[in-house]
Amino acid sequence: MQYFVQAFSARQPYPEKYDLLMDIATEEFSHLEIVGATITMLLDGVNGELKNAAEANPITKLNGKSSKESFIHEALANPQFLALSGGGPTLTNSQGVPWTGAYVNANGDLTVDLRSDIAAESRAKIVYEYLLQFTDDPHVKNTLRFLMTREVAHFQMFSAALETIQPNFPPGVLQGDPRFTHEYFNMSNGVDARGPWNEGQGPWGDGEHWEYIEDPIKHVVDTRGEVDHNPEGTSRTAKEVERMDKQMSKQRSEEVRSRLPKGENQWSSYPQTELASPRSK
Repeated sequence: MQYFVQAFSARQPYPEKYDLLMDIATEEFSHLEIVGATITMLLDGVNGELKNAAEANPITKLNGKSSKESFIHEALANPQFLALSGGGPTLTNSQGVPWTGAYVNANGDLTVDLRSDIAAESRAKIVYEYLLQFTDDPHVKNTLRFLMTREVAHFQMFSAALETIQPNFPPGVLQGDPRFTHEYFNMSNGVDARGPWNEGQGPWGDGEHWEYIEDPIKHVVDTRGEVDHNPEGTSRTAKEVERMDKQMSKQRSEEVRSRLPKGENQWSSYPQTELASPRSK
């Protein structure tokens, strides 16, 4: 649903990204089919037993302590499963919390949305990796391995798509305030770790570097709450950032505006010619 929703804002301005998002969204819907079918197959027979409404009574089948404890556990852990779903899959997590649209991240900016998608694929991949440890069924393992591998593939697709957007950092349009972009605050007690995230040239190169703030409290006092802070890690000025903000704003705005048709617009028209491969043309 996330990829599906994200695609709409890209449909005309960035039709190639629209195609990507819709393709992967459609494949993910097929993954829902695989998961739902797998759950139903693993619970084979449950629905049939529930249909025997005249005779079925789980309470009368309780023989001994272990069966009673099992019944009580099921009633406490998932009381609505059999009563509401008939033994089929439900759109909830393992705790019974319903899926909602609140899980969808769609910001209308591909440099943001694609990063959300990369993160989503990463989380999905590790969940499948964990699930593989909870079954010894070879067919279930094959299913989970396939789904996990496709998350890896989608990760690579989204990463490649992000790289085609240049510049794509920082996410969005506006640059960061040069007074604060290169600062690293030593905010924790104990041993201090150093690495490319807080020392050296970092991701910038070209003579820029991290500014390590050893004593944040003293720094804030000396700079009047950062108001008088003169950045040491970059030579970029506020005027230069303002110029870049205007340049990027114009570029991104024109990218969208130039792709939208003048006058009437139709939801059912697609830029097929532009997306067609040389062979299909």
